[in-house]
Amino acid sequence: QVQLVESGGGLVQAGGSLRLSCAASGIRLNFYAAAWYRQAPGNERELVASITSSGDPIYADSVKGRFTISRDNAKNTVNLQMNSLKPEDTAVYYCNAARLGYNWWGQGTQVTVSS
Repeated sequence: QVQLVESGGGLVQAGGSLRLSCAASGIRLNFYAAAWYRQAPGNERELVASITSSGDPIYADSVKGRFTISRDNAKNTVNLQMNSLKPEDTAVYYCNAARLGYNWWGQGTQVTVSS
């Protein structure tokens, strides 16, 4: 059974930092394209950052220069370092892993940035 479990969300003041982690079981994440999405109330889910199986990152324009996506293959995790957080970053953040028609999602972790 495949599971993705996010952790690291919470409440932080604007300008602060958080580090999200997505731990996988049942699959080896290094064989998958992985990504972080977020969804704020009333908004559609949007891509925040993705990383290919070879480690190439892609970022949404809104987070470039502030967020960094990375893999830890030894721990079978994908992480999202979020710096200089803004109130508009407030959302539920979801981890995603995809490969060859398979698409797995985590349950989400809440990030709230206060002004």
